[in-house]
Amino acid sequence: WLVTRSDDSTFPDVVELNVGGQVYVTRFDTLTAVPNSLLWVKFMQNTPAALPKDSKGRFFFDRDGFLFRYILDYLRDSELFLPEFFKERKRLQREADYFQLPELSRRLAAPSKDSSSAEDSGEPEEAELPSPVTPSSSPDRPPRSPGGCSGYITIGYRGTYTIGRDIQADAKFRRVARITVCGKISLAKEVFGETLNESRDPDRPPDKYTARYYLKYNFLEQAFDRLAEAGFHMVACSSTGTCSYGSNDPSEDKLWTSYTEYVFSR
Repeated sequence: WLVTRSDDSTFPDVVELNVGGQVYVTRFDTLTAVPNSLLWVKFMQNTPAALPKDSKGRFFFDRDGFLFRYILDYLRDSELFLPEFFKERKRLQREADYFQLPELSRRLAAPSKDSSSAEDSGEPEEAELPSPVTPSSSPDRPPRSPGGCSGYITIGYRGTYTIGRDIQADAKFRRVARITVCGKISLAKEVFGETLNESRDPDRPPDKYTARYYLKYNFLEQAFDRLAEAGFHMVACSSTGTCSYGSNDPSEDKLWTSYTEYVFSR
């Protein structure tokens, strides 16, 4: 398919979308990467005036705003990478059908435990929580020995969110920039394996301690799942929070910042 826009200035090169209340900013070429998809039709065969917009002029789609991030990732790279323990595969397949992405829908319909299908699609196999007596077989994590040593691991994160004057429209929920891991090197590597980023404290002996490791993802629940699977239990939690204004004007949006630590023991 060779299609050109009748007027190259009709749509900007960088497009803002509002998908179910979630704002996305991407390139026009990304939205039209898959010929005959719904987004390709919308943006190649229409003008901006023909598409619905929100109050701020962003193109609006009344779909699942959270799941659209995976749709956009697929349009960028033609690959599918889902987080571990992803539980919304069927819903994401429904979104793929709506956006008329048959190849993505086919990959999502493939049995998640079929390793060959996962390899063909470039998608990690969807995992289930193992039995407490069965060590994990995840390729990026070494199996836990039956007599795993005891110890403590502290998980910390700094989160921010903004509450605007129009709370329902402007509330931006918890944003976790980085999850830190503090504890004995050997314990941290046993639990988190290849998902542990050691760049800030490399080449330390396994019997030493560190407070500078962090995780390669930003889902707290994913970190908790790994700790629970390795036999750890939360024993303490503490949090501090502050509120500040974007400027000295009290009418400006409030920015809330918090730091939280969770202590796990085995």
